[in-house]
Amino acid sequence: MHDPIHDVIKADDATLIERSLNEPETFAILFDRHAPYLHRYVVRRLGPSEAEDVVADTFLTAFQRRGDFDRARADARPWLYGIASNLIGKHRRTEMSLYRAYIRSGVHPAEVSGTPVEDGVGTLAVNRPLAQALLKLNRADRDVLLLVAWAELSYQEVADALAIPLGTVRSRLNRARTRVRQTLEQGAE
Repeated sequence: MHDPIHDVIKADDATLIERSLNEPETFAILFDRHAPYLHRYVVRRLGPSEAEDVVADTFLTAFQRRGDFDRARADARPWLYGIASNLIGKHRRTEMSLYRAYIRSGVHPAEVSGTPVEDGVGTLAVNRPLAQALLKLNRADRDVLLLVAWAELSYQEVADALAIPLGTVRSRLNRARTRVRQTLEQGAE
């Protein structure tokens, strides 16, 4: 027996977005599919107090702009992370404060609130020298580095997310990694 609801749930992101143009409620499937991962990423960047709003605003913006989504791309993750990155950029002071607080206390604010930073897996998010290194990066380099490291996007997906050339992703990532490595080496001395 053919189950149309199952077909919708299993559809790729582009198909869901296309369908949501006439059936807006189908956009909720996209939210269910990607919001937990976006939330985890934003918590790591801004802490738990800002994450709910940024994720909600990401999906509100995506919903409002869904007609502009390039439906030749099956996966909406780069698009969603691009929107989230722009919103995170508006909270730069919060992000910098989070890194400074972590450097001082050694405790990620998400851990204090009971929000798992990375589901028990050791990560870059919970280490003082790395927080110091991230604090020193400019926003563009930090966005590229963290989209690769924390959101696990490919270089091409980062290029799509940030609407920059692939070569720019590579150069920013190389610069960020070099700077992080230098900061970590200086801290080890």
